[in-house]
Amino acid sequence: MRFRLFAHHTRPVLPRPLLLAASAAAFGLSLSVASCHADRDVTQPADYLAADPDEALSGGTTTLFDDTRNAFNHGLPGMSDAGRDQFATGNAFFRDAWVIAPASTTARDGLGPFFNATSCASCHQLDGRGRPPLPGEPGLTSMLVRLSVPGQNAHGGPAPDPTYGDQLANGGIPGVAAEGDVTITYTEEAGTYPDGTRYSLRRPAYALTNLAYGAAAGTAMLSPRVAPQMAGMGLLEAIPEATLVAGADPYDLNGDGISGRPNYVWDEGSAGRAIGRFGWKANQPTVRQQVAGAFSGDMGITSSLFPTENCTSPQLDCQRAPTGNTSAQEPYELQPIILQKVAYYSATLAVPGRRRWQDAAVVRGKQLFVRLNCSGCHWPKVQTGASALEPALSYQTIRPYTDLLLHDMGPALADNRPDFEATGQEWRTPPLWGIGLFQVVNRHTLYLHDGRARNLEEAVLWHGGEAQRARDAFTQLPAADRAAVIRFLNSL
Repeated sequence: MRFRLFAHHTRPVLPRPLLLAASAAAFGLSLSVASCHADRDVTQPADYLAADPDEALSGGTTTLFDDTRNAFNHGLPGMSDAGRDQFATGNAFFRDAWVIAPASTTARDGLGPFFNATSCASCHQLDGRGRPPLPGEPGLTSMLVRLSVPGQNAHGGPAPDPTYGDQLANGGIPGVAAEGDVTITYTEEAGTYPDGTRYSLRRPAYALTNLAYGAAAGTAMLSPRVAPQMAGMGLLEAIPEATLVAGADPYDLNGDGISGRPNYVWDEGSAGRAIGRFGWKANQPTVRQQVAGAFSGDMGITSSLFPTENCTSPQLDCQRAPTGNTSAQEPYELQPIILQKVAYYSATLAVPGRRRWQDAAVVRGKQLFVRLNCSGCHWPKVQTGASALEPALSYQTIRPYTDLLLHDMGPALADNRPDFEATGQEWRTPPLWGIGLFQVVNRHTLYLHDGRARNLEEAVLWHGGEAQRARDAFTQLPAADRAAVIRFLNSL
């Protein structure tokens, strides 16, 4: 195993315009505060690497350098002994399988009645990224399908399908039939770059099959989602809300074609609205709620945030199924202390540092990434505020390459399923840190929310909507420059 710890001095939190201006100065670019999203001219020689010597530290002082299969499963450097104890316990409950009740393993019983996975690690293997099933592979391995019908629930979120709820479960405990399966078919769509280079994109189509409780609603909307990698969640949670809001431009007042906006969602802990940060459509406000939601939706484990089993009215066998070990003192299958520790573990996974970031082709790729205005959504640098969860997360200069905002990505990527304030064409900008390590950690290079892109180049070519201008500019680049952009992305 190869890993090293790096440290640097933290910097004060800057308002969004000043932050981007400072980032531009670090890149060696000329950028006014009034035009934070304007096209960057990086055709002049750039020596910004010398001006930004900490660029390799994606997670600030919490960065951990490891380019092996374990790249995503290290705890933050600098945690206290108590923090390391919480991390270790949370890791155990994240990694190990939950079992059907009743069982002697009372701390982790209560799986189901419906489930998609038996452990968190089933989908997030080595804390990495999931994928759709490969050809000939049965079932969904580390992917799920959201369901909803037109309208909203009581808190403004998606309205569940009356028979199958808000997530199709392809597993059930004995005596409870699994809800059904999903089949995926791909159609190849050929394309050609202006220089004559050919490419092909695969367009997926999804169908519900083997439904055990009758047909889904005729108006049911499906949204496939692969499991994202886990590292850096606590740092993203520590970015001040004011920074995200200041970076939004919902009416595209600066005319750059980018109109990111926050998704305001329901926070079960505070029983009120909060800005969304996690999930493919930014539909979860906190790491804790993201974790509890996954326990509920993916494994059928109840908690204080999601106290009811996922059984609909027609699913009588689900309603009659045994629950996990509960009592008047501990009425939920996921005990609050266990939820706390799994959330802590999830929030304190260290971000891997950059690799080959000073290579000439990588530097050129970064220049082009900025010039194409990919950085208009994938912010290269931002600062965290105070973290009540873990002091090491506080006041870090990080390089997540995301704004955590919603963006219209056009009809080609649309799932046509609204989620709180997100429309059917909007998606949260995913963080790019660690993206070049997915093949090492999880043995695949399948990208985007449903894994349709077989490599990073295809992922770029699927971009539309607010990213159409950047995507089209990418296609106009010479082949060597396109390759440089991909090498830059692989260095993250």
